[in-house]
Amino acid sequence: MRILFVEDEPDLGEAVHQVLQQERYIVDWVQDGTEAWHYLSDPWIQYKLAVLDWMLPGVSGIELCRRLRGQNNPLPVLMLTAKDQMADKVAGLDAGADDYLIKPFGMEELLARVRALLRRSPQFQSRQLQVGTLTLDYGTSSLISLSLSGQHQIALSAKEFQLLEYFMQHPNQILNRSQIMNQLWEMQAEPMSNVVAAQVRLLRRKLAEHGYDNLIETLYGLGYRFNADHANQ
Repeated sequence: MRILFVEDEPDLGEAVHQVLQQERYIVDWVQDGTEAWHYLSDPWIQYKLAVLDWMLPGVSGIELCRRLRGQNNPLPVLMLTAKDQMADKVAGLDAGADDYLIKPFGMEELLARVRALLRRSPQFQSRQLQVGTLTLDYGTSSLISLSLSGQHQIALSAKEFQLLEYFMQHPNQILNRSQIMNQLWEMQAEPMSNVVAAQVRLLRRKLAEHGYDNLIETLYGLGYRFNADHANQ
C-alpha cells in the first residue's frame, strides 16, 4: 500500500520514513506542501493514506486537507502537529482530517493509527484479494493456491507481493513499465532501467515453481498482462 508522508523536519521525517518502510509500505516522503500537492494531483499515483504535518513550507498540511476534501477526495488523512489546543484539533478535523497525532509521539502509536485508517479501505478490510483459484493474503504476505491437489501457500518477498497485488487488481489489463514504476517504487527512488523486467522475472520464476508458468504475459512494446484465465487451473 502506498502512503504519502509530508514532513519538513529531517530527523523526524527520516525516522518515520524508515519505520513505515519496515512495515512494507511504499512511502513517498516529501518536505514541501507544494510538492505534496503535485503528488496528490498526479493521476498515475494511487495513495491509500496521507500523513501530513500541519506546518509546512509552501502549502500547509491543513490546506492540503482542505483541497482534497474540496475535490471530494476521500483519501484518509492523518494530521501530525505540535498544536495541542482543543481549538487546533477541531480546526484540523473540520478541514477534513480523519485523525490527529500530537508531537512528540511514539512510533507504535503512529503505526496503530496508520493501520486503523487503512482498514477503511475495502481491499484492506477483506484482508484477501482473490482471482480464480489464487488468493493474496495480507495477513501472511503470501499467495494461496487452491487446486485439485489441495491448498498451497507460496511465500513472497515484499516487492513480489506488491507486484502481484497490482497485477491481480487489474486482471487482463495491459500494464506498461511506467505504470508499474509509478505504483510500486517511491518517487524519490532511482531504480535501474530494467528493474521492472527483473522483478517480473523473479515473480514469474516463483510462480512457475508452483505450476503457474503463463500467469504473467509479456506483450512486447506494450507491457505486461495478468492472465486471469490461467489463475483458474
